[in-house]
Amino acid sequence: MAIRFNPSSPCTSFPPSKLFNHGTTVSTWMDCSIWVCKIHARAKESKHSEIKYSNVCPVTAVSLQAGLSGNTLLKENVETEGKEGHFPFSESEEAESTLSIVVVGASGHLARKKIFPALFALFYNGRLPKNFAVFGYARRKMTDEDLRNTISKTLTCRVDDRENCDYKINEFLERCFYHSGQYSSEEHFAELDNKLMEKEAGRVSNRLFYLSIPPDIFVDAVRCANRRASSASGWMRVIVEKPFGRDTHSSKELTKGLKQYLTEDQIFRINHYLGEELVENLLVLRFSNLVFEPLWSRNYIQNVQLIFSEDFGIEGQGRYFDNYGIIRDIMQNHLLQILALFAMETPVSLDAEDIRNEKVKVLRSMRPLQLKDVVVGQYAGYCDGETSYPAYTDDPTVAKNSLTPTFAAATLFVDNPRWDGVPFLVIAGKALHSKRAEIRVQFRQVPGNLYKRKFGSDLDEATNELVLRVQPNEAIYLKVNNKVPGLGLRLDRSDLNLLYRTRYPREVPDSYERLLLDAVDGERRLFIRSDELDAGWAILSPLLKELEEKKVVPELYTYGSRGPFGVHYLAATHNVRWADISCED
Repeated sequence: MAIRFNPSSPCTSFPPSKLFNHGTTVSTWMDCSIWVCKIHARAKESKHSEIKYSNVCPVTAVSLQAGLSGNTLLKENVETEGKEGHFPFSESEEAESTLSIVVVGASGHLARKKIFPALFALFYNGRLPKNFAVFGYARRKMTDEDLRNTISKTLTCRVDDRENCDYKINEFLERCFYHSGQYSSEEHFAELDNKLMEKEAGRVSNRLFYLSIPPDIFVDAVRCANRRASSASGWMRVIVEKPFGRDTHSSKELTKGLKQYLTEDQIFRINHYLGEELVENLLVLRFSNLVFEPLWSRNYIQNVQLIFSEDFGIEGQGRYFDNYGIIRDIMQNHLLQILALFAMETPVSLDAEDIRNEKVKVLRSMRPLQLKDVVVGQYAGYCDGETSYPAYTDDPTVAKNSLTPTFAAATLFVDNPRWDGVPFLVIAGKALHSKRAEIRVQFRQVPGNLYKRKFGSDLDEATNELVLRVQPNEAIYLKVNNKVPGLGLRLDRSDLNLLYRTRYPREVPDSYERLLLDAVDGERRLFIRSDELDAGWAILSPLLKELEEKKVVPELYTYGSRGPFGVHYLAATHNVRWADISCED
């Protein structure tokens, strides 16, 4: 990274040769009304957690908090060249090491639609090292050229459609190779290892394996990769896709199997929802804005709602979905993780282990779910004129008498001093009225509200509400009450709105891009640790066992509707006004 120093700046009092080394993070502090730049050698600190202001030294969240009480920033002390928020690999490291990314299951839907496009986006934006190669590995017989033709159809320069887009695509494809083999064959992985070493050309080799395969062959693939295709000189990391088991027992068996060949630090359990922009911004919103932290408790919050709805059905994924259902697929993998991030205490630092420690505390404080606090449903088909919408059991890969829920709503409680008694209402469903993922925080009523007569009998309609919309159209907005301009006193409910596409017109990166970059950098903050899995399954496993043993019949709801009616009774049980997931805010 090239640094230009202003001779009149105090930053130049430090010899540049002693300041910058790869893996360091830039921080700032106040000194006699002047921000002075210094490097803290913290290899574990993520470069993505930096806060930057134009024309000044970049600052971390910690240094920003320390400096807010100081004087005005002195502009133009340091100018950085290169990508925002990114420290390129040093020339010496680029010359001495190489990165090999192996996509195991390269012929599958996820690899073609998400993984390869995300890798290209990182390459296009200069986020991958100079020496890297991408290998596809699957059972299907293909050549290098076949793989390139397949993935080229999904590559776009959507973030910044520059004139050299085609050139960059071709340059990326030239670094993509393919090897066919069985996932349980050490011999085939040894052949892959020979191809990897050929491309690595004697450099220090860092290898990242992405397991885009069914979970029942995770351990076989890891065994083969570890024994026959691991790096002899650099690091080896493995990204594992969900599902992470079906219950507590199977999850622990999977973890036990993986840890026969890998350490916990080598396992990156990916949850793509944790890579969404608004989910990551949740911590920034709460811990860097003084206005929210005092309100973030049972004293001011009446309930919290986490909503995940899709406007389409299983669409050919029936064999997988019927084995897992909506509770395992969405609630356990996505919504519990978001809930833990929302409800956790302030971590000691932004270090991955400090954040994950706090998430585990939240999950361990939650009551196991009981059947009385859950509503399950399954979508039924209907005809709308000439358009026909299939029922869940119309899928040819799903049994006609299947009781697998495609909709679930549950009330969760965190039994700790901050959240005691606050219901967390979680909803997840397919084939609903709208596609949406959001967090809704409903605050308590104003005590002794002077304007209660102006709101009518339903004061709940007048409560403040904070909404974080994860997708689509990322946004943060706060519902407040205000006076309508004019003579007389008439109240209205309005939004204080941060709409991302308006405030930040550039396209938001895909979550897989962020998570893949974190895995390359060794940043584990957005990946799931094994004890997080255990704590999450302890909440849901008793409920799943009871549903299956009692053969609970899910309530039917029409394809494209707002879900089963039982969800409104569930909300009423806890005196909660359930957000209408069909409305467009």
